[in-house]
Amino acid sequence: MPKGTGKSGNPAARQMSEVRPARAGDWINGARPFTLSMAIAPVAIGTGAALSASDPGAYHWVRALLCLVVAISLQIGVNFANDYSDGIRGTDQHRVGPSRLVGSGRAKARTVLNVALAFFAIAALAGLALVIASQQWWLLAVGALAIVAAWFYTGGKRPYGYMGLGELFVFIFFGLVATVGTTFVQVGNVPQAAWIGGAGAGFIAVATLIVNNLRDIEQDREAGKRTLSVRIGATASRISYVVLLLLAVLAGTWIAIFYPPAWMVLFSLLAILPLILIVLTAKTAREFILALKLTGIAQLIYGLTLGFGLFI
Repeated sequence: MPKGTGKSGNPAARQMSEVRPARAGDWINGARPFTLSMAIAPVAIGTGAALSASDPGAYHWVRALLCLVVAISLQIGVNFANDYSDGIRGTDQHRVGPSRLVGSGRAKARTVLNVALAFFAIAALAGLALVIASQQWWLLAVGALAIVAAWFYTGGKRPYGYMGLGELFVFIFFGLVATVGTTFVQVGNVPQAAWIGGAGAGFIAVATLIVNNLRDIEQDREAGKRTLSVRIGATASRISYVVLLLLAVLAGTWIAIFYPPAWMVLFSLLAILPLILIVLTAKTAREFILALKLTGIAQLIYGLTLGFGLFI
């Protein structure tokens, strides 16, 4: 922006002229690193289930790595897509969480959109490689649905995330689909542990979304964003969060009955129990932001310990 623009009588123009351009750290924060556990955990569980259901010689580590690339790229892509869509709608004007690239004016909306599309393209290419390697061509449709679901969470004219359906899609795609899909492309079948482990990962992913929306419940209501937390209220959202975490622990415990080394998944309680206390008593945005980050850590511990237990 030209130097003289900030001296104009237009307050909006003057404010924009004072916003510094996005730096590398802003783009890293825009990718929301603490949400990447939603991608890593189901792949870890799915890979552990694959190893437990196959002979060592039948395991395909390259496919496991490609699954991880798909999951992480989709997660980063949806984070930037949300940044773009919420930013151009003006929803982020009411946001109390960490500032975003478009909403803060630090990056152009078109640039953020291109970054989101680039990560979706990486996910698509890695997914295509998986399809070719496994010869399961019907998985192309699953991959396409995953990308469509990622975009329309906050994108399009009627985003389903604004209608309280985000939790359902997160459970399906970042729980069941990611875990079961990881197992299937590696060994060609899906044992019970993959389904139950996928449900466990999905429960924590939904809890992550709930605590994020719980933080912004008043702001989302003001902006006309009808998330599940806006619909059911703060108290029911807190209770739902606790129930979801306990269901995840129950799922891991059930798996451990049949795969004893998976008892190590109970180490996740070291993070989950303090989290329950924080969310039940939190009153400030800072406390909810802390809970969101710790939920990511809890999910990472859950996914890695359960996946390793299945591997053993």
